[in-house]
Amino acid sequence: MSGAKLKIALLYDVWNEDPIAAAKEEEVSVRKPRKKVKKVKKEKTDREEIFEALQKLGHEPSYFELDGRPQSLHSLSRCDADLIFNLTESFDGDDTKEMNVVAYIDLLGLRYTGAGPHAIILAQDKAIAKKIFAFHGIKTPFFATAYRGRIEHAHDISFPLIVKPSWEDGSIGIDAGSVVTNIKEMMERVEYIQDEFDSPALIEEYIEGREIYAGILGNYERAQVLPMVELDLSRLPEGTPKIASYDVKFEKNTEVYKLTKSAIAENLDEVTTKRLSDTALAAYRALKLRDYGRIDMRLAPNGDVYVIEANPNPWLASRQEFAMAAKAFGLSYTEMIGAIIDLAMSRYLNASLASTAAMR
Repeated sequence: MSGAKLKIALLYDVWNEDPIAAAKEEEVSVRKPRKKVKKVKKEKTDREEIFEALQKLGHEPSYFELDGRPQSLHSLSRCDADLIFNLTESFDGDDTKEMNVVAYIDLLGLRYTGAGPHAIILAQDKAIAKKIFAFHGIKTPFFATAYRGRIEHAHDISFPLIVKPSWEDGSIGIDAGSVVTNIKEMMERVEYIQDEFDSPALIEEYIEGREIYAGILGNYERAQVLPMVELDLSRLPEGTPKIASYDVKFEKNTEVYKLTKSAIAENLDEVTTKRLSDTALAAYRALKLRDYGRIDMRLAPNGDVYVIEANPNPWLASRQEFAMAAKAFGLSYTEMIGAIIDLAMSRYLNASLASTAAMR
């Protein structure tokens, strides 16, 4: 771990929040007499956990909020941090603009953690990502895309299929109705995706098998695949598709959320583990991810490995899959954050050294 003390700004985004209205609401709640209620321990956000980890590492962290207004972008241009820890996922709630935020940071010449704009746009457009995987010989489900009456075929595909937004992430637009078994269901789902998300619909073959996640730390030349994590979907009710839907991943009050859990994958032999690791690393490099990322895969009953999607800058909360994998690798949460900082800073140091050498 680097011993240098750094000023690090944790950059995150918020939207649909009126600061004046929020302040008034808080003022009213303070004036109201409060009933005595049992205190519930509040779950820390990922940025709070990262802030504490940075303090433990001896750095000087601060928060920087992008609220969707131009003023917050202007403020960012005056940021004097040594490094930005990028936690943004959108701008003003539009996650297709995640790439624009990172491109803006690049234009400002600021240092930051995680994927660059190139990687984010490649990973976010799932159809483009799948074409890149195919070019590199990385297995991915056969697919087609449909948007406003135009259908682009990559391969002939057969039912059952899964239909989801091509431009969304975080399982947005994926639910029990996403898996379709006939033309009528497929067309209805395509229409829903287009109307609800104004996104092309990605239509891909449904792969039966285990849902495996590979966290990766590192950059193109040197990267470490962490122990595999499995999202166990085996306890889902009969008739419910075995997929990582939005409910399964995020809706804590639903039955399907309570019946599923992520844990370090078990019963993977050495050959299968290597196949998963090699596939994940190839996908990571193909989409130019850096510092850290997660590759989502399906392990079919016959042992074939299919890449479902790549996730630049995955969720870093201590209870989530990436931190779980890092812990199994032997890294504490603080050490994991320190590794990401070191990887980001080394990129800029190497670029500076290369630039100096080129001028000689």
